[in-house]
Amino acid sequence: MEKIKFSEPYVFEEEAAAAAEVVSSKWLVGGSKLQEFERRFADLCDAPYAIGVSSWTAGAFLVLHAWGLGVEDEVIVPSYTFIASANVIRHVGATPVFADIDPETWNISPNGIECLITPKTRAIIGVDQLGLPCDIDTINNIAKKHGLLVLDDAACSFGSKSKGRPIGNLADVSIFSLHARKPITTGEGGMIVVSEKEFAERLRMLRHQGMSLNDFQRDELSPTTFEEYPEIGFNFRFTDIQAAVGLIQLDRLEDILIRRRRIAEGYNMALGNISEIQTPIEPNGIISNWQSYMIGLKQTAPIDRNDLMTRLYKLGVPTRRGVMATHLEMPYLSPSCHLPNTENAFERNLLLPMHPRLTDEQQAYIVRSIERCLV
Repeated sequence: MEKIKFSEPYVFEEEAAAAAEVVSSKWLVGGSKLQEFERRFADLCDAPYAIGVSSWTAGAFLVLHAWGLGVEDEVIVPSYTFIASANVIRHVGATPVFADIDPETWNISPNGIECLITPKTRAIIGVDQLGLPCDIDTINNIAKKHGLLVLDDAACSFGSKSKGRPIGNLADVSIFSLHARKPITTGEGGMIVVSEKEFAERLRMLRHQGMSLNDFQRDELSPTTFEEYPEIGFNFRFTDIQAAVGLIQLDRLEDILIRRRRIAEGYNMALGNISEIQTPIEPNGIISNWQSYMIGLKQTAPIDRNDLMTRLYKLGVPTRRGVMATHLEMPYLSPSCHLPNTENAFERNLLLPMHPRLTDEQQAYIVRSIERCLV
């Protein structure tokens, strides 16, 4: 059996050829491939505008910055998420206020949000953890009641759906990651999806040092038409090389989602009968893209999570610790912050191999290895 990989991007020669074509064209950034990729991405989100940026982190920072958040502001965010979700809040000078999760979905629990709202609260970040959409409708209702902004951290959830709607147009702003571990990848990169034209245009300007003219305009206008810089911007550009790869990846989206779902359903069927394991769920009306597959080791298990990971490693099965608990990391550590559901999941959850190239033989071996370790 071929060595099991924890994760692997689903890319082929077509992606390499598309990137090479852009290199040969000599227009490597700010060109037609980026425009096409943004347009197709927005269409798949049922949204009018998409803005390519250098990473999810860059995109989220841009949005919070453009919203005017600063040192006097608070943003509610789950602790149970990759640390970037909190880092971007700190980057603009604001304070993250950590919410607990639902122990069944491992997503932010709307029930605990309102008690965290203070006069300083400006926004809520809902995270679609591991590709499973959060309860964005309830979050939106809470935000509307209190006059707050909503950012959907959709880093992992491109291709997922909530009540028949594609993720990307269900909050004030949605931001996706195109990192190599995401279902659709350009190696690195991110995509901001918005519905307001003026806000989209401002974000495009901010990602390009605040420049008033785009690359096409500078190339086509008279030599004495000079750009202006009405506000301080950043270098968060997305290249046409990445966009060319992304366009091929979009062509593969349906196949990728089918393959990931088949693997997830295989895990659910095989592991669902093991009493010591909590398997992931999809609530009614929610469709995950299965960006990752995470299980929880229950208290009845004969070994702990770390022991299981070590034993699986010795059997040739790579795993990763489940989602981090940001409030337990040094920059955010506070003795007054106690999130029982988050802390329990942090101690007990782990990620299993998940990618479209995982074979039935490999998956069967992974399951047998888990069973062997729990005997």
